Amino acid sequence: MSENETSTPTEHGAPPAGSPIVPDPSGPVLAPARRSTAAEEARTMVASTAQGVLASLTSTGDPWGSVVTYGALDDGSPVFLVSRMAEHTRNLEGDERASLVVAEPPNDENPLDRGRVTLAGRVHRPTGEDLAAARAAHLRAMPSAELYADFDDFLFFVLRVGRVRWVGGYGRMDSATAEDYAAARPDPVAPHAAGAVAHLNDDHPHNLLEIARALAGFPDATAASAVRADRHGMDLAVETPRGTAWPRVGWTTSIDDAGGLRAASVDLVRRAREAA
Repeated sequence: MSENETSTPTEHGAPPAGSPIVPDPSGPVLAPARRSTAAEEARTMVASTAQGVLASLTSTGDPWGSVVTYGALDDGSPVFLVSRMAEHTRNLEGDERASLVVAEPPNDENPLDRGRVTLAGRVHRPTGEDLAAARAAHLRAMPSAELYADFDDFLFFVLRVGRVRWVGGYGRMDSATAEDYAAARPDPVAPHAAGAVAHLNDDHPHNLLEIARALAGFPDATAASAVRADRHGMDLAVETPRGTAWPRVGWTTSIDDAGGLRAASVDLVRRAREAA
């Protein structure tokens, strides 16, 4: 990299006074569990809700944010159904540049440590078969919109995604190309995993500790909790005498339904006991 070039970090550095807590060298050596790509994370977030903030440009070039509902086409392109009475509709008719921000619901402890994604591009009004596909996509996400979808003063717009920026919380962020975003498959497990994660933490902390000691590389762990789970694996918070670590463990095979989390977790416990 030349002295005039700059880089965009994808992770925060460790605090100056500290360093990451790494697995104990005496622990098991495991291949890292697969993580979803930024494109997959973005597609998952877009597929998991139907509401976001649409940013458009006024006639004087000022940014204008509006809360909107949306559906998504098979390639992840958001579809908006908007009224001509709305200022953002007039903005879109005058300037096709727009972006959509979709975010996970905030938590009480730290709202910024939640996932969000920004999709930027240009909107267009679909016609013919494209209009039929856009209408169907929006109504799948928002069935109540059928009451006004065919009113003369409501219009469908599709956002052609040109740029994707995903943030998964503190220290987890990256960009994705429009092509990778369109080709990615949403995670069918992650949006529905909160209940399973809470159950593990409430009823099976001893099992999570077994997993942390035998499979995550922390035989000195004193406590462990689940942070999140997806189709590829589970993120843990592990307490050790050296500090808190944030390892990831993978399922034996990827799962395609949230109902598979229980069997996958039981299998991790079995593997941990075999490895201990």
